[in-house]
Amino acid sequence: MTDFDPPLRLHLDGNALVSNWRFLQGQGGAACGAAVKANGYGLGAREVVARLRDAGCRDFFVAHWSEAAAIADLVPPEWISVLNGIQPFDISSIQQLGAVPVLNTPNQIAMWKASGGGACHVMIDTGINRLGIGPEQIANDLFDGLDIDILLSHLASADADSEQNGRQLAMFSQFAKEIPAKRRSFANSAGIMLGPDYHFDLTRPGIGLYGGVERAEMATGISPVAHIAARVLQVRHLNAGDAVGYGATYICEEPTIIATASMGYADGYLRSFAGRGVVYADDVALPVIGRVSMDLITINASAGSSLSEGDWVSLPFDLPELSAQSGLSQYELLTTLGQRSDRIWS
Repeated sequence: MTDFDPPLRLHLDGNALVSNWRFLQGQGGAACGAAVKANGYGLGAREVVARLRDAGCRDFFVAHWSEAAAIADLVPPEWISVLNGIQPFDISSIQQLGAVPVLNTPNQIAMWKASGGGACHVMIDTGINRLGIGPEQIANDLFDGLDIDILLSHLASADADSEQNGRQLAMFSQFAKEIPAKRRSFANSAGIMLGPDYHFDLTRPGIGLYGGVERAEMATGISPVAHIAARVLQVRHLNAGDAVGYGATYICEEPTIIATASMGYADGYLRSFAGRGVVYADDVALPVIGRVSMDLITINASAGSSLSEGDWVSLPFDLPELSAQSGLSQYELLTTLGQRSDRIWS
């Protein structure tokens, strides 16, 4: 097959990934796992898992069983936890794979017991009202016969100084005393920064590993992991009054140099960046103008007039900054990244 040079590159910094994990690990005495669901938050689960495994991580969290199977050759399967639970038609394959289910409902607990069981984790809902066994569902004998490795819950508002955090902590602390389990896990990336009371035996950061900063306390220890480079496909000189892009949403107010680069919403650079986004030619900031297309963006390159066809513009993936530009969450920015870019790990 012929090799092509993709016009879009996603540069990924493995050292920054490991540094972020070590920073989060160093916030307390608990072990530190890693959420690698959604293909490692869009960056590539296999590469993420291999690097964090080599750095000392021993607990990896995914959402779907297919995600567990995709990394099961990289780590012992019992290091992999599957958050979204079980269905009866999956149980034989689950037991063959060996990854550990997170049981989220009384029905899932009954199915697991009936199947012969084995090691499992249990999610207790303490106020997010999403996945997890609600307090009203807990019966005296619900957990009898279960081999519970990790008892989990999930914070709803850890990125804010919310009273809900304390309420959830108090509830989980009580369940941690009452429900027999080898380990307890409560804190996500932002939750880690709430202090040691939230750490229990195991933390499970996600967005912070990949450069996300959800609380001000994270800013000194978290570095961006991703950096995008897009090839310039065309450079043109327009006149005042010329329109740019679909819908003619941008009208040149003066003679303008525009560059068209190979990146669009199919690559995760969504239309919410139109009129707000900025890319760089060397250190010169160039505004994105007109609508973002599926495969293309147009850039006012007047300040970077040395740009030529075949050059590259860059987009440092500073997640808080891009979130402010686009209105997208830091999670969306990563997980919507398309698959057409050449992923280059360093």
